[in-house]
Amino acid sequence: MRFELYTEENDERSIYITGNFNSWNPRDTRYKLTLKENQNYCIDIDEQFLPETIEYKFTKGGWENVELDKFGNITPNRKIRKSAGKTLDLVEKWRLNWGPFKKEFFPIAEVISEEFYIPQLDRHRKIWALLPYDYYISGKSYPVLYLQDAQNLFNEGSEYGNWEIDKKLSVLTEYGRGDIIIIAIEHGSEDRIKEYIFDNDHVANGSEGKKYIRFITDTLKPFVDEHYRTKRDRDNTGIGGSSLGALISIYSGFLYPEVYSKLLIFSPSLWVEPNNNFPIMNFRVPFTMKIYLYGGGQEGSKMVKRIHIFEQYLKRWEKKNLFDFEFRTSINPEGKHNEFYWSQEFPRAIEWLFYNNTENPVEVKPQQKSIKN
Repeated sequence: MRFELYTEENDERSIYITGNFNSWNPRDTRYKLTLKENQNYCIDIDEQFLPETIEYKFTKGGWENVELDKFGNITPNRKIRKSAGKTLDLVEKWRLNWGPFKKEFFPIAEVISEEFYIPQLDRHRKIWALLPYDYYISGKSYPVLYLQDAQNLFNEGSEYGNWEIDKKLSVLTEYGRGDIIIIAIEHGSEDRIKEYIFDNDHVANGSEGKKYIRFITDTLKPFVDEHYRTKRDRDNTGIGGSSLGALISIYSGFLYPEVYSKLLIFSPSLWVEPNNNFPIMNFRVPFTMKIYLYGGGQEGSKMVKRIHIFEQYLKRWEKKNLFDFEFRTSINPEGKHNEFYWSQEFPRAIEWLFYNNTENPVEVKPQQKSIKN
């Protein structure tokens, strides 16, 4: 069957077709279109690989670069019967690195406290809540993800840039995946390393990770659950971060699996624990836990290797009936140890951790903005 495409907005990015015939892989080299002439593309697919009713979409290498309509809105899946033999489609616009971002879907960013008291450490910390854009008119309750290093998550002015999670959450909302509360905890500046190291005085003299984990779990979470409409159970609670923030999140999940069921682990500083000596709790019935692991190929010679070794440890612990792990590993060969690459991965991680569907984010109908009566 032949698929032909004309696109009004062209650039150097390759074009792929994806659908229910390739598990919605948006960058499948087997389904890369060929440029014919003047922005016309085509691909011939052997009918034996196609279902009777074909659902498909065009991308430029990922869901962050998927087709849009002329107004910049997401489009429904295209559908055609295999018996048609040929189709001619038009794409008027493309996403570029998840943009454009629609401000009407941006989360509400509010400060929980400028100086939230941490009794376990006898110090104070600024903490943010990012709420769904319609939080105050929806009446719904939401799952919660606790993230470290709030200074680098969404606010401008960070020395190293930021993840732009507010923008990425607006995109997820368009796709029906924005119903989540993010609790962002600012790091302690000069105390950051000590707070994010669990129990390793060789790395941080006077490491305070145990107390920091207790703060989030025993003090902050009860406060959040009391003051916001949260789904309090473990199935709707996650924790995560990058670098050392990812490391302390691993400890949090392993020490409190009755509280956290989802871990967002970006570029973890596994060099602190080269032998993976994480404290693992043994339970009569193992807790199910989802772990999203990400690392970049340009983060140093050992980052990807350590992540794969960590994977093997997860499998060993699972065999010992300590946990029931479900984990996904994403490696970007071009990824570096910085906020830009973590930003690109954030939507994929949220979707996989909190939504029980495939990687195809285009089957969900676009969200309509709620209007307050």
